[in-house]
Parts: sequence; structure tokens; C-alpha cells
Amino acid sequence: MEETVFTFIGSILGHGAPMVIGHTVLVAIIILLVAKLATKKLDVVPKGMQNIMELYLGGVLSMGKDVVGEKYARKYLPLVATIGLFVFFSNLIGIIPGFESPTANINVTLPLALAVFFYYNYEGIKKNGVVHYFAHFMGPVPALAPLMFPIEIVSHISRIISLSFRLFGNIKGDDLFLWVLLMLTPWIIPLVPFAMLTFMAVLQTFIFMILTYVYLAGAVLMDEEHEHNEETVVEEMAEKATI
Repeated sequence: MEETVFTFIGSILGHGAPMVIGHTVLVAIIILLVAKLATKKLDVVPKGMQNIMELYLGGVLSMGKDVVGEKYARKYLPLVATIGLFVFFSNLIGIIPGFESPTANINVTLPLALAVFFYYNYEGIKKNGVVHYFAHFMGPVPALAPLMFPIEIVSHISRIISLSFRLFGNIKGDDLFLWVLLMLTPWIIPLVPFAMLTFMAVLQTFIFMILTYVYLAGAVLMDEEHEHNEETVVEEMAEKATI
């Protein structure tokens, strides 16, 4: 089916992997141009592209603060913001007739999901140590460790499938929907579906970004949760002693 769909890049490079690579490179160029425009002339009072990018980065930071706290939100801002830009423009470019979303291909979404998977596990091991990090997989009750550990491993691996196939499936479905719609109706009629597909592109970007923050929070905040529980116990004991 993909070979019958016209794309400008596909007509030059051919279909299959070259077309996907071509669209991915195009998205990377667009992101670099946006970054260049945003940083070309930095003003105290932002305007134009600088204002848009500052609003975007502020939104990503605010999202991260709610999930992982300000300290880690700032630390992981470059990663999550970069992923957000790539996923957004990859989703959005497929709405333009003659182009195809790189994220409509599992060979693009799967490496993205793997990058998030390996990075949050790396951060968790770096922060907590190998033994303590994987000990967290065994649950709070030692007797249940033989049952909980394989369940946790499968749960973490399933995140790769969840991240990659959710994004791939939704964007691929949107691209096919738009393709069929343009074949059956005049160009003026799909204006409402265009708006809907743009909303879906933003929504899928937000989901990928928030899940990245959530997975990072689960990996690096284990000690904070433990300390919080200890502080709560100490406070309760102090209150009882006072009474």
C-alpha cells in the first residue's frame, strides 16, 4: 500500500527505507531551522520564534515539575524537549499532502522507545546503584520477590511496546485516514479533519513526553520515596511521644 502513496521524497529517493530516512532528515532540518531562528537574536523581551520556543520550554518544564520535581525536570528538560520537537514535527509533516510522517513507521518509533527505556534505566542505576535499583523490582515483601521480580521485568519491557506501538499505530492510522479522505472528497472538505489530525499530533507528542518523565521519575525517585516514608514515621512517633 505504501508504494502507491505519492510523496515528494519518495518520488526522488524511492519508497521504503530511503523515503523514511529522507523524511526523518527533513524533520531534523526543520528542527535545526526552528532552533536557529529562536536563538538568532535573543532579546530580553522575547518575540517571534524566541517567544514560541520559550513558551514551549516553559511548558515542558512545568510538566516535568508536576511529575519528577523541579530539580530533575530541569535536568531532563533537554532530553524531553528534544523528543517532543522531533515527535511533533514528525507527526505534523504527515498531515501535509505529499509527505509522510516518520513516526508512522515502527522503525522510527521503536528506536525512540528504546532510547527512553535504556536512558531511564541507566539513570536509575546511576542514582541508586545496581543492587538497590533492581531490588526495588522485588516489591516490599521479600516472600513475594520470586513472583514480583519477573512481573516487574515484563512490565518494564512492555513499556517499549507501549511507547513505540501507541505512537506508530495512531500516526499511521491518521495518515491512512487522511489519504483515503483526500481520495474521496474535494480539498476544501477535509479542513475539519486537518484540524483534528493536528490536535492528534499534539496529543501524541504530549503523551510520549509525559510518559518519558513518568518513567524517569520511577527510576530516580526511589530514595526520595523511602526518605519520605521514614520522615512520615518519625513525625508520627514524635506526635505520639508528645501526646
